[in-house]
Amino acid sequence: MKKIAVVAANGKAGQLIVKEAISRGMDVTAFVRGENRTAAEKVVVKDIMDIEATDLAGFDAVIDAFGTWTPETLDQHSATLAHLCDCLAGTETRLLVVGGAGSLYVSPEHTMTVSDTPDFPEAFKPLAAAMAKALGELRGRGDVKWTYISPAGDFQADGERTGSYILGGEELTLNAAGESVISYADYAIAMVDEIESGDHVQQRISTVRK
Repeated sequence: MKKIAVVAANGKAGQLIVKEAISRGMDVTAFVRGENRTAAEKVVVKDIMDIEATDLAGFDAVIDAFGTWTPETLDQHSATLAHLCDCLAGTETRLLVVGGAGSLYVSPEHTMTVSDTPDFPEAFKPLAAAMAKALGELRGRGDVKWTYISPAGDFQADGERTGSYILGGEELTLNAAGESVISYADYAIAMVDEIESGDHVQQRISTVRK
């Protein structure tokens, strides 16, 4: 039985990842800042920056579901991810990160990202830049068994759970309908599949609805 921790588990993505993992018989601990809103019976109430290495000892995988969107908090993407990396450095525990789509490449040469394209909304550029910065820093962590999972461009919080998805890599992947879309529920399936398989250590992968 896999023993996993979901950090920032009260968020929409975190709650669905907890639910998916429990449905597959995993031993799940939710790390939350306030009252538990997840399906997990095991709960640790702690701010992400107060988590210590001892809190994460013994887990097979830690899922970082942290997210923030306000301009004054965007730097927390880098700070919180670096903190979790420091806690897990040199251990066998995997770190799986709920990432963003803005940093996916749209050119074969990997010189242009989704957020560089003309149609990318100006309002989302600061968030995309902050998440891309955190990913860049993560790539330099050779001491952590990380996997960064980017959703499709249209990441639907309340979208349906279809039960299937296409697994992509560093480039933006479109489905047969030419869409880049996935629900949080299907993304949770991809996340838990990766926990089970362990196929993409120190890699960024991506997901899109079939």
